[in-house]
Amino acid sequence: MSNISYYTAEGLKKLRDELNHLKDIERPKASQAIAEARDKGDLSENAEYDAAKEAQGLLELKIAKLEEIYAGARLIDESQLDTSKALVLSQVKIKNLNNGMEMSYTLVAESEADLKSGKISVNSPIGKGLLGKSVGEIAEVKVPNGILKFEILSIQR
Repeated sequence: MSNISYYTAEGLKKLRDELNHLKDIERPKASQAIAEARDKGDLSENAEYDAAKEAQGLLELKIAKLEEIYAGARLIDESQLDTSKALVLSQVKIKNLNNGMEMSYTLVAESEADLKSGKISVNSPIGKGLLGKSVGEIAEVKVPNGILKFEILSIQR
């Protein structure tokens, strides 16, 4: 059974584009490299041929992995999201009760996480701690330094 993961329309398009790039551009390049190396003579002592075959094998592995991820990908219907609880695609404003800092994060699938743009994975320690919480609740997040406490200030879509 494949793992199901949820994506925004943007994230799903990015995954599909990467898969198409590997299949339509990188795969023919790998085949061409093998053909060129094969034309250079004795295959038993041809390191270039061996390297090209290994690169093709790694590329095929990557394609297979992405196809498996894509097969389990589901598009999130943003109009159906409940804003009473922190869920995937929720923009959550939190206050760190240890130091008083306020932060806003958007909870996203692991493949779309980007801390620089304020997107954290629902599989990260903070993401897991925030999931299912409502405004006013305290999320306790276990980190290597101990436990962080975050108050949920607001939840938006």
